[in-house]
Amino acid sequence: MKQAPRAWNERIDTYFKKNGYEQCPYEHSLYIKKKREDVMFIAFYVDDLIFTGNNAELIEAFKEVMKKEFEMTDLGLMKYFLGLEVIQGKDGIFVSQERYAEDVLKKFKMTSCNPVSTPMEPGIKLSKYANGDRVDASKYRSLIGSLKYLTNTRPDLMLSVGIASRYIEEPRYTHWKALKRI
Repeated sequence: MKQAPRAWNERIDTYFKKNGYEQCPYEHSLYIKKKREDVMFIAFYVDDLIFTGNNAELIEAFKEVMKKEFEMTDLGLMKYFLGLEVIQGKDGIFVSQERYAEDVLKKFKMTSCNPVSTPMEPGIKLSKYANGDRVDASKYRSLIGSLKYLTNTRPDLMLSVGIASRYIEEPRYTHWKALKRI
């Protein structure tokens, strides 16, 4: 079973390369196909494909070939992918992590928390030599990881999460309190 993802990855990689797609040297799950002024981008994660391009006919042809070659199904316009909500409309494409943020709040029993205007208390001094009780390091790491992922759509949290992550080895109650504020 552990070799199934590798076999799938090799199969789709071979298919893309044989059919004129170039693999991005910096992001190995991204493939690009250019044909004069037409361009198509395909990204995959495990068994999900996301693709876009500037030619609707090229996209439709790609979908038909993928359905036949790999027995795939077309799920239509992307709505949710890896914790990102995608809303596509006439005014553009909007990406949100509202549902993911709600799940994080539920997981850490903070659904009834009070909102604050800043992610970190202004002027707070955190130290690895802080006094106070130790907190569960695995729970602290879990919340740090969840918040780091949330920074995809909330870059305003990046600095505060970075500061809080400095205390991941031996978190104290003051660190946990600051993390919960974020």
